[in-house]
Amino acid sequence: MDKFGVKRVKQGESIETVYLAHRSSLIDYATPIVGRTRAEDIVQDAFIQFSKAYKSAGKNGSEIEQPVGYLYRIVRNLCIDWKRHIKVAGNPPDFETALEQQHVDFLSPERTALYRDELRLMQEALNELPERTRTVFERHRVGGQTLQKIADDLGISVGLTHQLVREAMTHC
Repeated sequence: MDKFGVKRVKQGESIETVYLAHRSSLIDYATPIVGRTRAEDIVQDAFIQFSKAYKSAGKNGSEIEQPVGYLYRIVRNLCIDWKRHIKVAGNPPDFETALEQQHVDFLSPERTALYRDELRLMQEALNELPERTRTVFERHRVGGQTLQKIADDLGISVGLTHQLVREAMTHC
């Protein structure tokens, strides 16, 4: 290691070895700039660019004198490019927004009709069950009540409550 804590590259060391030795440090370097997930992608892209440059230098009979520094420079430039891209294109949607956009797709007329049909079939199947079984199932699966609470309210064992829920699920 040099005085900056960077591992030195040994003569004849492969580019894969250099990359793997510095991968986590490169990700740590990029994370404050672009976030952890994007940093991992950028470091991988940097390796691809580094690999191409290394092969190109070998064909020309030259050599990359400071491969680790060069790799860090590629990561830094890719981070800056990403930030510029975000500034121009706008931020990618966050998880909540993406989920809402998908939710809109779920409400298409075709899907709505399909789900209504499934709901009707489920209601018919539930109506065929004995009242106690249907009540236990609805309170647990629809109402979210615990098996213990339902058992206490109906004066039955938790095991029987679980069995009734299972019977209703099998029937539906």
